[in-house]
Amino acid sequence: MQPITQYLPIFLDMGDELLSSGAEIFRVEDTLNRMGYACGAVHMNVFVITSSIVITMECPDGNARTQTKRVRGNGGNDFTKLEKLNDLSRSFCSQPCSPTDLRQRLKEISHTRPTPFEQLAGSILAASSFAIFFGGNLKDGLFAGLAAVLIRLLHKFVRPVCMNEVTFQFVASFLTGCFICAGCRLLPFLHMDKVMIGDIMLLIPGLMTTNAIRDILIGDTISGVMRFIEAILLAAILALGFIGAICLFRRF
Repeated sequence: MQPITQYLPIFLDMGDELLSSGAEIFRVEDTLNRMGYACGAVHMNVFVITSSIVITMECPDGNARTQTKRVRGNGGNDFTKLEKLNDLSRSFCSQPCSPTDLRQRLKEISHTRPTPFEQLAGSILAASSFAIFFGGNLKDGLFAGLAAVLIRLLHKFVRPVCMNEVTFQFVASFLTGCFICAGCRLLPFLHMDKVMIGDIMLLIPGLMTTNAIRDILIGDTISGVMRFIEAILLAAILALGFIGAICLFRRF
């Protein structure tokens, strides 16, 4: 029989994938605790914040092992992957498998990502829909969808070279704001505010704010405050980028 401590690094990677998919802190801790007990641990101590995961597993022979993983992901949202990870944890708790099988199944899930076409189509649909929802017309929605293409291109080519999410948020919001302002100058029938609202919805950290408040309410104060501060900072930088673009075009 393989020692249960072989599951530790897999649990750390599992927690990392959950956090990177948009899972709440409580969900990550509860999932790893349940999986630890399912594989035979006598006692589990799991501590998770947005930037670190610490797991202590006590084995039946009385020995305990602790491992830590630094989380460097930016906390994206992928509900399809999150659902698959939840299904994997439930399946493992009902019928534990070997560390090798668990690692393989986790690797298959971690490699499944939306295609570029799906991401582009989702961005266009969301930006266009929000622009129309907030009072814009069909032309505003179409132009918001065109600006969403620019945002996806920035995500693909600019995000990898940015130092952090704050830097990318400012660059993306400023360039998108400039594109919208220039388009509204050339096409006076467009409503700039409606178009901007539609594209802002692609960048605003709404789910991060919701998870932060939820973490605070259920007692995960440290993680909740960290996420809330990050969300407020990203929202402020987002506003600053669009304001900078508007002020720039008002001078011309």
